Amino acid sequence: MQSLSHLPPYQTEMVRSVAREVRELDKDVARILEPFEGTFNPSANHATACALLIDHLSMRRNKRCLLAYHRARAEKLEGFCWQGRDVLDEQMQHSGAGAQGGGSGGGSHANSLSPEEMEYFRQYSDMLAAYKGQWIDIDLTGSLEPPKDLFIDVRVLKDAGEIQTEYGAITLTKNSQFYVRLGDVERLIAQGYLQRLS
Repeated sequence: MQSLSHLPPYQTEMVRSVAREVRELDKDVARILEPFEGTFNPSANHATACALLIDHLSMRRNKRCLLAYHRARAEKLEGFCWQGRDVLDEQMQHSGAGAQGGGSGGGSHANSLSPEEMEYFRQYSDMLAAYKGQWIDIDLTGSLEPPKDLFIDVRVLKDAGEIQTEYGAITLTKNSQFYVRLGDVERLIAQGYLQRLS
């Protein structure tokens, strides 16, 4: 999931199914232990101890799988925040395109985040903005690698209006090309407004 450029749709039914299975296993454990009234001795009843162990290990495995799934998604969302991508805005655009097209093509994008993930992304973005706001002069999201080229050729993929660079103002209109300082446009490349040409 970490190598994908987007987040796959949230598997709501799969998550609910696994949570349901954990609840059923827990009920099974309670049902098995009920006749013993809190005095169960594993060494005296090996068959029951084995059944309880299997249920317990199944619940632990399901919990680990759910935690790994949600952690991978959370890390991907955090990565998008650091890259400056607005996943919520992208979702709105995709859901709007799906509604206009009338097909089901946009539906999968509209549901790619759960409501909890949307809230997590919002709060993480706010926290990151507050953190970066303390150091206005430093771009904390910039690359740690020193640039190989100070100036690069770029093509404008989306209209971005006028931007101020160290060498003056540039108007970025779709399909235009510029030879600019990498530091001035690094953020726009990450946001998908510009494409770096080789």
